[in-house]
Amino acid sequence: MKRPSNLRQPTQTEIQPILQALNAGNLEIAEAIAKKMLKQFPNAFVIHNLYGNALAGQNKFKDAVAAFRKALAIDASVAELHFNVGILLTNLNRTDEAIASYKKAVNLRPSLTDAHYNLGTALQAQGKFEQAGNSYKKAVELEPIFFEALANLGVVLQEQNRLAEAIEIYKKVLLIQQDAKIFFNMGTALKNEGKLGDAVESYNQALALNPDYAEVHSNMGEVLRDQGRYDESVACYKKALASDPSLPVANYSLAIYLYDSGDLDGALEHFQRSQFADWQERSLYCLYKTGRFSEFKKGLDELKTKKHSSPFLATLTGHYADNFGTENDYNFCKNPLDFVFHTEIKELQGDSELRKQLLHDIKVADVEEKSQGRLHHGVQSAGNLFKRSEASFQQLGKLVEDAIQRYRESFKGENCEFVKAFPKNTEFASSWFVKMQQGGHLTSHIHEEGWVSGALYLTLPINKQHEHEGSIELSTHGDDYPKKHDNFPTKTVAPEIGDIVMFPSSVFHRTIPFSSNEERICVAFDLKPK
Repeated sequence: MKRPSNLRQPTQTEIQPILQALNAGNLEIAEAIAKKMLKQFPNAFVIHNLYGNALAGQNKFKDAVAAFRKALAIDASVAELHFNVGILLTNLNRTDEAIASYKKAVNLRPSLTDAHYNLGTALQAQGKFEQAGNSYKKAVELEPIFFEALANLGVVLQEQNRLAEAIEIYKKVLLIQQDAKIFFNMGTALKNEGKLGDAVESYNQALALNPDYAEVHSNMGEVLRDQGRYDESVACYKKALASDPSLPVANYSLAIYLYDSGDLDGALEHFQRSQFADWQERSLYCLYKTGRFSEFKKGLDELKTKKHSSPFLATLTGHYADNFGTENDYNFCKNPLDFVFHTEIKELQGDSELRKQLLHDIKVADVEEKSQGRLHHGVQSAGNLFKRSEASFQQLGKLVEDAIQRYRESFKGENCEFVKAFPKNTEFASSWFVKMQQGGHLTSHIHEEGWVSGALYLTLPINKQHEHEGSIELSTHGDDYPKKHDNFPTKTVAPEIGDIVMFPSSVFHRTIPFSSNEERICVAFDLKPK
C-alpha cells in the first residue's frame, strides 16, 4: 500500500535545490522552493528548518520564528534550533520569549556556550543581573578565555555593587585582551570604591589605547574634580568635548564645575547644551541666582507642567513662593520641614560592636578623600560607602534601608508627590562618611540628585558651649539664594550617637560649627529616585 504523501519525508535529492540556493546566497529562491515543498511535505522537520533559515537570512525574523517553531513542533529535541529561535526573538525585542528559548537550548545541550552567553545578555537587558552573571559564569567555565562573557560578567557584578569582584574580573579580561572599554569600566568601579588614584590610572590606560575616548576624558574629569584638581578636571572635560561636542555628560560636568565656581552664565550655556539629568532645574537655578527673575518664573511655570516629582524643582518653587509671597502650587512637598524624620538605629547605641567596627573600618579603609568645598575642618570619603565590600558598611546599609522603610510608613498617608511617588526600591545614589574636627561644619546646601537625604551619627562632640553645636539645621532657605526677607522657617535637630536624621533632599541643611577639641563622625547618604 502506498504511504500517504503528507507522512513521507523528502529525500536528500529532493531537498538538494534548497541547500544549493542557500549555499549560493540565493535566499529568495531558497524560500520559494522550501515554501512550495512544504505543501508536499508539511511534516518535514528539515524543510521547515531550511525555510526558517532562508527567511532569517532575509531578516524576516517574525516569519522565521514561525517556521522554526513548526519544526520544533515536529522535533523539540534540537538545542541549536531553540538557540536560533532565541536569537530571532532577541532581534524582535521579545526578550521573555528569547529567554525561554535559550533556557530550552542549554537544558538540552549544557555545553552550548553561546546559548549560555546569549541567555546572559537577555537577562542582563531585563536588569536580572544575578541570573545573567550565573549564565556568563557557565559560558566562561566552558570557554575560559571567552572575552565578551567575562567582560559582561564584570558589568553585571558592578551593577550588583559587587565592586571588588567586578574589578578582579576586569583584570582577568585584560589578560586576554587590552581593551579601552574594560579599562573604562574598571576605572568607574574603582571610583565607586573610593580609589581615585587607581581610577585615574585605569582611565589613563584606556586613553593610551583610544586617545579620543570622550567618555573616559569626561569621567577622568570627575575623578580629578573629586581630588580637588580642578584645573586638570576642566581640561579633561574640554578634551571630551573636543572629541564629541554634544556629549551630554561632559557638557553637564563642565557646567557643574562652572556652577560651583560661580560662573553661572557659563554654567547655564553648558547645562542647556547637555540636556542631561536635571539640566532644566539647574538652568533655572542659574537664572534665579543671577536675578533674572522674569526668565526664571517663565521657565519655572513651563517646567512645573511637565515634571511633577522633581525634588530640585520643589526647592526652587518653594523658595520663590516664600521669597516673593506667592502661592506654592507645586505639590511635591510644600512643607518639607514637616517631613524631617529623627529616629534611632538601636544596633549603634550603647556599647555597640557594630559601631566600634564601623569606626575602625572608617579609620583603616582604603578609601581616598573627596574634595568638598562646603566642608570646613573635616574630610569626606570618596566613592559610595555602601557599595564597598566591608561587612560593617554592608550591614549599615541594610540598617539604613530598614530606617527608610520606617520613614515610608510614617508618612504614607500624606497627599503629596514626595510620598506618593516615593521610590519603592531603596537604591543609594551615594553614601559617604564625614569626619569633622574642632570648628568643623558644612555650609548650607541641598542634594540635587537625591529624593531622601540623611545622616547617622557615630561620634558627636560632648563639650558644647551652646546646645546646638554640632547639630544639623534644616531650612527652606540656604546656599546664598537671593532673599527679600529673613522669615524662612528653620528646624534644628540635635542628634545623639546612634541616631539617624532623614529629610527630603529638597531641604537646605547645614552643620552648626562646634568649638570643642573632639571628633564628629557621621555617615551620610542619598536615596536615589527612579
